[in-house]
Amino acid sequence: MRQSRRIRFYTFSAPMTMYRVTQEIDFCYGHRLLNYSGKCRHLHGHNGRAVIVLEGKQLDDRGMLIDFGDIKRALRTWIDETLDHRMILNRNDPALPSLQAQGEPVVVIDSNPTAEVIARMICEQGIRQGLPIVEVSLWETPHAFATYVPPER
Repeated sequence: MRQSRRIRFYTFSAPMTMYRVTQEIDFCYGHRLLNYSGKCRHLHGHNGRAVIVLEGKQLDDRGMLIDFGDIKRALRTWIDETLDHRMILNRNDPALPSLQAQGEPVVVIDSNPTAEVIARMICEQGIRQGLPIVEVSLWETPHAFATYVPPER
């Protein structure tokens, strides 16, 4: 008895081609959280790592979504000049006047300087500079991070 063989053809709709590039930027910062009962209510510091993810549908004439050097010039420079080795504090933090009077480098923001908020700050800065960022994660420790995904543009 001979078995007939059936050939099956499967068609798949091809997903939209997307390229993804990731750049990691390390920096040091200090902060504390107001209205918080854990350890982070005290002034302390972190060796943070920002992981910036960019996406696009097309490559340029060099075969790149974006040159890593362009990301470095745009965001690493901003992070180095704005966040690195700075205290990031809520504008209502009672330590703020004392730190400012001593000439300490402080970044003042309107909310608690959580990892989520700092990730958003980095993301929004990159988008303002024209980078096609789809998410930024901020690693506060080697085992804990927060991610910000901007609304679709």
